Amino acid sequence: MTDHGRLVAIGEIGRPHGLGGEVRVTPLTDRPERFQTLSECVLWDVARDHRAPCRVTAARRQGAALVVAIAGCETPEAAADLTGRLLAVPEAEALLPPEGHFYPWQLEGCRVLTEDGRDVGRVLRVEPAPAQDLWVVGDEAREHLVPAVPEIVLDVDLKARRVVIRPPDGLLDL
Repeated sequence: MTDHGRLVAIGEIGRPHGLGGEVRVTPLTDRPERFQTLSECVLWDVARDHRAPCRVTAARRQGAALVVAIAGCETPEAAADLTGRLLAVPEAEALLPPEGHFYPWQLEGCRVLTEDGRDVGRVLRVEPAPAQDLWVVGDEAREHLVPAVPEIVLDVDLKARRVVIRPPDGLLDL
């Protein structure tokens, strides 16, 4: 795991746990059980874009969080220094999403067309929202917020890097 390339965050380190250097981790994956078999990952300081290989030596559930032991982190002070960092894996090691689902990062850059073939732009990013995710779709001139709901998103073809939508009247005029 030397060339990390694009990373997928699977957990965010919170506060230290106990006196042995363990950390509480908020899972950023739909399948937090993956931590129980994860041995190698990347410790990612996003603010500095510093990436370091990391070995997970133990992981267990504690409510909605996980308690994780990281090789070389043996004191509460060392654990505190990791607060806010992400545990990540290279994109190629991300778990496959369930059939018909996809990760937000897989959508970035996909061309968005209306069902009658009108070019709307490309997916720039996905913004979580309380009711549903909002896809920010843009071209050179403007950006549109497209709610990610089945009534609007008709087809997502990741291989072709294409999304087909049926926008309600006025959505693309906002």
